Amino acid sequence: MERAKKLLEIEALAENLMKKQKNISSLKLKILFFASLYENLSVSMIIEKIGIKKSNFALMSAELEKEGLVEIANAEIDRRCRVLRLTEKGKTLLQACQDNISQVLGTCNPEVDRALDVLSDFLNKRI
Repeated sequence: MERAKKLLEIEALAENLMKKQKNISSLKLKILFFASLYENLSVSMIIEKIGIKKSNFALMSAELEKEGLVEIANAEIDRRCRVLRLTEKGKTLLQACQDNISQVLGTCNPEVDRALDVLSDFLNKRI
């Protein structure tokens, strides 16, 4: 039970940190991040990683496309699949947000960085 409490606390604090990004909502930031991280994965795989409904994702990705931050296209291998690709504008905004978050966090102990890597690997295997 202690792990569940810690995980909920980490998620809430991380969400709060992302909400402080002035230029973009935390959900849009997550979509940009996962689109950059999983560039060749289908939209449905990104939806699964983020854990939102398809309808919410469709609305957000349409807004991101309208803002010129992403391009939505058919996958090259399987034309039935849709993929998100960051535009240069999207990459620039994502990098600026990541830089802001890093600046807020400041320098971390190497143990903290290692713990974050381990937690990320663990959760990626579960989801």
